[in-house]
Amino acid sequence: MMEAMRRIALYGLGLLLASALALTYVTSSRAKSGGPVSHTCSVTDRAFINGAKTNVDAVDLWGQQYLDGEATPADVAAESARAAKIVGATTPTDPSLAQTRKLLVAMFTAYGKAMEQRAKHRDAGDHIFHAYGLANFAHDVLLKAEPGLAKRGCDVAPLL
Repeated sequence: MMEAMRRIALYGLGLLLASALALTYVTSSRAKSGGPVSHTCSVTDRAFINGAKTNVDAVDLWGQQYLDGEATPADVAAESARAAKIVGATTPTDPSLAQTRKLLVAMFTAYGKAMEQRAKHRDAGDHIFHAYGLANFAHDVLLKAEPGLAKRGCDVAPLL
């Protein structure tokens, strides 16, 4: 009974933190822009899109292998850390892609923390919740930016 109440409280706290993070991103992006976003589609933007897609796919694959019993939580945590480092080293020039980069790095980091908790046989729910919230925010940023980026020649559909 006490464990269930604690889990509910943790999920509630996770929801509150995710909401606060979303509000921060929304208000900071509005404060910076003051108007419509001017999109770019530079070589580094294309490299970011390709690299992010590759790393999202790699972490998804390792996560599936974990669920199938073919990888350990430590393996998945290590892959998530690698993905965060690789995506974090990219330098997209488009403002929406730069925001997505930050969200993906945070998502990989949260997912890695969840898998570290799993490796210690601890509850990873709050970290997983956070990672999925960040993934949803990144999706929303990309969805909003998709038409403008497409006009410039950047296809973000593989990341959606």
